[in-house]
Amino acid sequence: MPNSCACIAEDAPLKSKVYPDAHAALAGLVSDGMTIMAGGFGLCGVPEHLVSALRDSGAKNLTVIGNNVGCDGHGMWQVLANNQIRKVLASYVGENKILEQRYMSGEIEIEFNPQGTLAERIRAGGAGIPAFYTRT
Repeated sequence: MPNSCACIAEDAPLKSKVYPDAHAALAGLVSDGMTIMAGGFGLCGVPEHLVSALRDSGAKNLTVIGNNVGCDGHGMWQVLANNQIRKVLASYVGENKILEQRYMSGEIEIEFNPQGTLAERIRAGGAGIPAFYTRT
């Protein structure tokens, strides 16, 4: 019986997933208006090199999904400070003065989610589940 998981021709070369740096990893992938989801909780677990490469890409009108949008000088704050973010889906934004100013002036949209609901939205989306009920 043929292997039903064989998706690549045996003679087709596999593309390497190893890159010399974050800029090379994002080359050709980042574009204006795209949605980016990045890890991190406060100052912990943030993919700092990828965030810097995203900032350097110059992509505009981004939607960013994450626990927060960083804080002064750290994390996704770099991309926000570079005026590249249009919309944020997050559970906490309390210590980000740039985000506060841009939200209050109508320059940026924020969709707040309780942390557990945000995590479930991410999980459900990854599983192909279009909607779910929550008591929040």
